[in-house]
Amino acid sequence: MLCLSVRTLASSPFSHTFSPPKHLLRLKPSFSHKPFSPSSPSKFSTKMSSSQTIEHIVLFHVKDDTDPSKVTAMVNGLSGLSSLDQVLHLTAGPILRNRSSSFNFTHMLHSRYKSKEDLSNYSTNPKHMSVVKECVLPICDDIMAVDWVAVDLDGPVSPNPGSAMRLTFLKVKEGLGETEKSEILGVIGGIRACFGSIDQISFGENFSPARAKGFSIASVAVFPGLNELDAVDSNKEMVALQKDKVREYLDSVIVLDYVIPPPQSASL
Repeated sequence: MLCLSVRTLASSPFSHTFSPPKHLLRLKPSFSHKPFSPSSPSKFSTKMSSSQTIEHIVLFHVKDDTDPSKVTAMVNGLSGLSSLDQVLHLTAGPILRNRSSSFNFTHMLHSRYKSKEDLSNYSTNPKHMSVVKECVLPICDDIMAVDWVAVDLDGPVSPNPGSAMRLTFLKVKEGLGETEKSEILGVIGGIRACFGSIDQISFGENFSPARAKGFSIASVAVFPGLNELDAVDSNKEMVALQKDKVREYLDSVIVLDYVIPPPQSASL
C-alpha cells in the first residue's frame, strides 16, 4: 500500500478523513482508549503517559521466489526483538493490503520507544544487527524506514493482537511551507473525531530522512479489528467530500493495512 499517487487518496481512509472543521486544526486531538488485556502485563500493559512516544516503522520487500522458511525466519527474528530492554512495543509480519502503485512492500515492523536515545540503542544492539544481517538483508531488495515523535499519544502502548492498523506516509511537495505542513498534521489530528471506530492515532514528521524515500509525514490509525477499518473505507460520501483537502500539498502517498498477529504466532 505504499507510495500511491495523490490520486489514491480517494481510496484511503485518510483521503476522506482529511476533513475536520478548521477549528480542529488548532486543537490537540482528544484521545480515549478501550480496555485491553495484553499477553505480557509486565511490559505491554503500560499506558503511554509521557508526553512523547517514538514511533519506528520499517517496510520490507521480500524478493520474489524467496524460500518461505527464510521469510518465516525473518519475521520470527524481527518479532524476537521485542525482548530488548529499549522496546515498549514491537510487531512484525506480512502486510495485509498494499495500496501503492510505486512500491510493493510485503512486510513491516512497527515498534515504540520512550526516547530517541532508546531507539538508537535498539538500532545498534548486537541482537538487532544480527537479525538484520542474517535474516533481513539476504532476502529483501527494498527497505524503507520512518521515525517520528508522537506527542500526547494516549492509550495502550501495545495494541491488542487482531487490531487492524492503517499506515499512511505522505511525501509533500518541494518547498511546502511550515503553515501547510501544520495544516496537514492538524487535519490528521482531527481524524479520530470524525471516525469513532479508531482506537488510537499517532502522527508526526519523520526525523530520520536517510531511508524514508522522501516521505516526511507519517501516521498510524489503530482499529479494534478489520471490520472497523473496512467500514471506514465504505464511507464513499466522506471520500467524495474530503479527498481534495490536502491533495494540493502532496506529491505521493503510501497507504497500507496490517493486522497485528498473536504474539505466539509469528510465522507466515
